[in-house]
Amino acid sequence: MRNEYDDITKEAILDVMGCRTRRDIMELLREEPRFVSQLSTELEVGQKAIIEHLRAMEEIGILESSLKKIERGRPRKYYKMPHDIKVNIIIDKNTFEIGITERNLEHKQLPSGDEWSRLLNVEQRLRSGQLEALSELKSLIKLYATLQKRAIEVLEDVENQINSLYDTY
Repeated sequence: MRNEYDDITKEAILDVMGCRTRRDIMELLREEPRFVSQLSTELEVGQKAIIEHLRAMEEIGILESSLKKIERGRPRKYYKMPHDIKVNIIIDKNTFEIGITERNLEHKQLPSGDEWSRLLNVEQRLRSGQLEALSELKSLIKLYATLQKRAIEVLEDVENQINSLYDTY
């Protein structure tokens, strides 16, 4: 399944994420659209530098800009983050992958952590045609089944303890 960020290079993602000023710009734009001089003032960075950062982030599609008329003077160019995005960096002995995706609303309730990251890594590898990841997916399924079985046992034990407490009263 392709998304609008599939063509962004690893270098472009690392360039954006590796720069503190660019991360600060994204943090401000998450709140509301802003124009160059606002960003420059809030971050205490020169306007020329802000313009270069914005241009680089707009070129790879993380930001969008639009002109808005104001009462006096020329229209202002406002920048905004049009979508929530998720950056995945996976580094292990077999993999070095960097990807960026639009964060879908239905994924907001999904678990986080090492096992979830492993599953996302396997999924990404399988979707890119790396069929050797299939055995790892099968192992994860077995692990999750074992964890589910254990979680059900714990739940039943706790429910039995609660029921026995009620029975004693």
